[in-house]
Amino acid sequence: MEVEVKIRLPDSSTHRAVSALLSSFHRETQRQQNLFFDGAAGELSSRRAVLRLRFYGDDARCVVSLKAKAILVNGVSRVEEDEEEMEPSIGRDCVADPSKLSEVDSRILRRVRDEFGVGTGGFVCLGGFKNVRDVFEWKGLKLELDETMYDFGTCFEIECESSNPEEAKQVIEGFLKENGISYSDSEASKFAIFRSGKLPQ
Repeated sequence: MEVEVKIRLPDSSTHRAVSALLSSFHRETQRQQNLFFDGAAGELSSRRAVLRLRFYGDDARCVVSLKAKAILVNGVSRVEEDEEEMEPSIGRDCVADPSKLSEVDSRILRRVRDEFGVGTGGFVCLGGFKNVRDVFEWKGLKLELDETMYDFGTCFEIECESSNPEEAKQVIEGFLKENGISYSDSEASKFAIFRSGKLPQ
């Protein structure tokens, strides 16, 4: 189970302000491309699951993830997640031709076929979005500051994975309030926003 605090920032200026305040704690910047897949008959989405391929940088790395039964309440996300590394060139082949996902030797893809029954119809690519993630190590927390670029606009968010999300959220909110940064609880996951085709109000 992946448990994360998710805090929405209203615009690019607040994103820049948070980045500047945390600059001395910066550890890395990740440039991600996230692409999503379902079974041709909706075998995954009908059971509140989705398959994701995430590419990092210039295809230096690719991670395949199976996410299921996501719940986001009061800015805390809980989702069943299973992931593993995939050779980036194989991942790109699967993006170009999703039917190749049925042929890849992968523990997660075997789960998708066996547990979710993705059958002879194979897979379809739903599309995706790009994300620039700045990672900070601050007060014992790993903060991820995201700029997520959809075809229909850009969202800004702070994420923090934690075994004690309520306490982590309190610390992050205290920092934002102390520095006059506007924020709100995220009410939808990046994938849900992508599928809705519009930015949150």
